[in-house]
Amino acid sequence: MDIFFSSEQLAHRPTQYGVHGRLVRPLENPDRAETLMASLTERGLVVRKPAPFERRVIERVHPVRYLDFLETAFERFQALPNAGPEALPNVHPYFAGAPRRGMGDLPGGRREPPRTQGIIGQTGWYIGDLSCAMTAGTAEAVFASAASATAAAQAVRDGAPSAYALCRPPGHHAYADRASGFCFLNNAAIAAEILRERYGKVAILDFDTHHGDGTQTIFYGRDDVFFGSTHTDPSAYYPHYLGYADETGIDSGEGCNRNFPLDPSVGDTEFIDAVERLIDEAGRFGAEALVISAGWDAHRDDPLSKLDVTSVAYPRLGKLFGQMKLPTVIVQEGGYSLAAVSEAAPAFLEAFMRA
Repeated sequence: MDIFFSSEQLAHRPTQYGVHGRLVRPLENPDRAETLMASLTERGLVVRKPAPFERRVIERVHPVRYLDFLETAFERFQALPNAGPEALPNVHPYFAGAPRRGMGDLPGGRREPPRTQGIIGQTGWYIGDLSCAMTAGTAEAVFASAASATAAAQAVRDGAPSAYALCRPPGHHAYADRASGFCFLNNAAIAAEILRERYGKVAILDFDTHHGDGTQTIFYGRDDVFFGSTHTDPSAYYPHYLGYADETGIDSGEGCNRNFPLDPSVGDTEFIDAVERLIDEAGRFGAEALVISAGWDAHRDDPLSKLDVTSVAYPRLGKLFGQMKLPTVIVQEGGYSLAAVSEAAPAFLEAFMRA
């Protein structure tokens, strides 16, 4: 299995992350990718640098106006009087254009363009929370991360049995036109759209400890892409507003979305059982290809985890996914304990490849 990654993905180096009323050092930082790279290459996996990002491919998921914002936001923000070191929102629209349980007004979860033209208003419109500070290198990194997802998906579309996109920054909280939860571009959604060029039905299965609210929203009204997620119960946990069991899709997408929230403190057995249920759902959907949103942050040692999942769970998940025997793109999402990710990711991939 090839790993797709480029050093440009390390250029995003924020210094601020808003949590519990404080601005602290972000948990999502370049150390994560460097640790993953070291632990995977030690096991003989080959790293390939992807070609530069193809904007036309990303535009299938994200509107042009949002991509333009990402490319110019930091420079525009720095032109403000007394601007801080990074672009961060200080105002958000009361009505975000999402009246139908997480969907936007337009297909793919998109919203109408904002009326505001100023950088402060646009920052509040396009950045959903205080975990997506934009630095001088952010745009370079997020487009490079999407390029890794694109390259991995194109490899699988063209015949490779599997590929791993070591995406950093991650992507599953990114909406069509909104960054949130450390995520700017939705790498799993981009990969799924590429697989759809060859396969009639694609499943995205997400076992990050946080619900992939951005991915769900993008595909919520479609019947050609199934989205399933198991994650910590969002009633008192990020992303708070989506990820509940009664969210099953809308219009032609009814029945193509499944969520299995987990109570805080559950361990390996319940976590693995939930993934097995997701796999069963993908089988009933008739998935012909698979995107795995792989987060390692359910691990009990992760600073964001409320679950009691151990390293033992991840090779078991790898085996389950490998036994699906589907063309598969594995997309890196969360995981913030360097010790945990250096154990979980290699164990998962080795078991997946053996299966």
